[in-house]
Amino acid sequence: MKRAYTRTFETRPSLDPSADEVLQECAAFFAHIRHRLFADIASGKRPSDLKNHYLAHYSITARQFNALRVQIEGKITSIKKLRPTLIAEKQERITSLTKKLKTLTKKKASPQLIHQKKRRLKTLEHQLHQLREDHKKGTVRCCFGTKKRFRAQFDLKANGHSSHAEWKKDWRKSRSSEIFFLGSKDETSGNQTCTATLNSNQTLNLRIRLPNALKKYGKYLLIPNVTFKYGKEEILSLLNNPQPQALSWRLLHDKKGWRLFATFDIQPAPCTSQQSIGVIGLDINANHLALVETDFQGNPLSKQVIYFNLYGKSSDQSRALIGDATASAISYAEQVHKPLIFEDLDFKKKKAHLREKNDPCHSRKLSSFAYSSITAHLKSRSLKKGVFISQVNPVYTSIIGRVKFAKCYGLSIHQAAALTIGRRYLNFSERVPSSLREIPDGKDGHVTLSLPVRKDDGHVWLVWRQVSQKFQTALVAHLRTARSRSKSLSKRASETKFPEVVGESPARESSGALLT
Repeated sequence: MKRAYTRTFETRPSLDPSADEVLQECAAFFAHIRHRLFADIASGKRPSDLKNHYLAHYSITARQFNALRVQIEGKITSIKKLRPTLIAEKQERITSLTKKLKTLTKKKASPQLIHQKKRRLKTLEHQLHQLREDHKKGTVRCCFGTKKRFRAQFDLKANGHSSHAEWKKDWRKSRSSEIFFLGSKDETSGNQTCTATLNSNQTLNLRIRLPNALKKYGKYLLIPNVTFKYGKEEILSLLNNPQPQALSWRLLHDKKGWRLFATFDIQPAPCTSQQSIGVIGLDINANHLALVETDFQGNPLSKQVIYFNLYGKSSDQSRALIGDATASAISYAEQVHKPLIFEDLDFKKKKAHLREKNDPCHSRKLSSFAYSSITAHLKSRSLKKGVFISQVNPVYTSIIGRVKFAKCYGLSIHQAAALTIGRRYLNFSERVPSSLREIPDGKDGHVTLSLPVRKDDGHVWLVWRQVSQKFQTALVAHLRTARSRSKSLSKRASETKFPEVVGESPARESSGALLT
């Protein structure tokens, strides 16, 4: 049996003012305990040794303590796992900035600009040193409420605060905006702290067990008539299942009110993809997905492009556009019963260099390119639809597709890359062709290269590396020549003089022809 995957659905429950007051006080109470528990666990104390003390001192149930413990342990684990990535990112930023400083110094740029770059470099080096020390000692640092809101107190006016007291109120509110109820499969409706019951009109009633410290509000808080726009069938199926499953709930307060999240595990759908009949190669780009379907011999059968534009969109709009695009790709793979193959890319290194790049257009595209969100949507939908997906090494797929398949099959350079991705998964040959003529430049032109020196004992990717380097050099020269030729023609056209005398004969017509 395949491993279950986690799904989360959200809604906004309708709450009266009294229920909102209880939830806000409950959130503040749990936030205080959560901060204390984080400090104790981060200092090296074991949760099992702290449990009895917290139950007695704060008058909470064992299940409420476990929910807080799971939150803290998850946060600490994520911080530790993320730290090597942050260290690598800082190193890339330092390398990029050092190169930029050398260039500015060589060009004798403004002393003020060089000074600011040096200050930035020292800041990054200090941050890198701190990260390395924390990683070495196992120190965990966390700012509840985010560092951005904490630093807002140092410039109140710029951050929309009229006084420090107003900032402090918002700061405390941001630190206590969440309540988590941990589920368990051996409890009623999968959760004894937040128990869901089904109404006759297919809505839910949530009964929340309040901590004993808030007994002035009673033992339970009831949230009636909760409904979900998405995921309703899955939640109802889980509640009606004779075998109980864990169902965790989370309440999050924002500017519009409370958001309710339901999280549970679902068994993936049976896989219907058949690798023996071919695959679908998928090339992920900043504004579209390029798909090419192949047969079992790696020959292209059909091609498709799914467009989307993330630039200038909010996070919610981007998620919606990505969801629609990935849904179309998964639906196509589901119809033809073939695996969906895409690249295993990492754009963190490229994004680390954005600050020192001089090309604002490239920086905007890359910064808005949500590759991780696209792959997450693909993986989630593939489990739901029973589509097999896999990722391959992305090295040289673009240049291989451009050289070998673009002109041969009449594909765009991105569709040719998608074909290469599919063929790589099927383990087909990637040898360099005997001729490198008419390689598409992506602008209705072509570039011709000489064959690199072949090495019998080397991997074929070493040859493609030489081809890629030659192509980049030739492409830059080719486009520069085309651009200068275009400017020359436009200048010549603007300088053309037309006859000023009325009745003068055109240059290509004879006088006799005009008189007939």
